[in-house]
Amino acid sequence: MKTPKMSEIQMRQMVMPGDTNKHGTIFGGTIMSWIDIAAAMCAERHCNNPVVTVHVDDIHFISPIKVGHHVFIRASINYVGNTSMIVGVKVQGENPYTGKVYNTTKAYLTFVALDEYGKPMNVPSLKLETDDDKRRYENALKRKEAKKNLDQTLELND
Repeated sequence: MKTPKMSEIQMRQMVMPGDTNKHGTIFGGTIMSWIDIAAAMCAERHCNNPVVTVHVDDIHFISPIKVGHHVFIRASINYVGNTSMIVGVKVQGENPYTGKVYNTTKAYLTFVALDEYGKPMNVPSLKLETDDDKRRYENALKRKEAKKNLDQTLELND
């Protein structure tokens, strides 16, 4: 059993000119890549095994990040099933000259842990300690149920 704090990942990047679009702000795909990396590292810390991304849910781009600004990414486990984990990721930008920090992106990703043969394996359960841990867990359950209902409604058997 592990707490979300035990698996949490925090990472920083700086937005360089090669990361940006014609508006001088970071490409959404670059942020998505950094989110996936942080979330995968978090999931691996939780299960101590390799993981694969199986679903990206509810990615919200809230505000742009300008060239030269710093990017702070925090990933934590929100929910654990038998072999899967839902990781919540929050991205903030920071103007290094003024110190102003602002919310830029949030996303939820699902990972499956793999054993040495590349097959899904059981993961440690989640010990919820704080009110935030409990809120994130409950929200993840709602998100999981909503996805299941949507998949059934859309008949995603193509």
